[in-house]
Amino acid sequence: MSVNQTLKYAASHEWINVEADGTITVGISDHAQAALGDIVFLELPEAGLEVSQEEAIAVVESVKAASDIYAPVSGTIIARNDAIADTPEAINDKPYDSWLFKIKPSNLADVEGLLTAEAYAASIGE
Repeated sequence: MSVNQTLKYAASHEWINVEADGTITVGISDHAQAALGDIVFLELPEAGLEVSQEEAIAVVESVKAASDIYAPVSGTIIARNDAIADTPEAINDKPYDSWLFKIKPSNLADVEGLLTAEAYAASIGE
């Protein structure tokens, strides 16, 4: 399994990319997709939804289990990736190219509390 060194991570296995405009793009880690197995369905949050950090806001289903996806920061959902919802199996092939949704954080300091790639790798035993 790989851990993308350019990203931040939540302990709940979401990856976070901070964009130049301060918004964040969110997906699930390679570790998470491997643990889930073949992904068959995604339920993504609607744009405009106000979310709180660590709130369950989406669901990913695989042939083995259903799992919640959590907001890594508080803020507003500004976009969701409907294309990945139509082809959720793409997450298994390229988890770091398969973003799920974007958030405009209400407090950018929330991002500082997320795990570095090194800390995330240590937390999953990599």
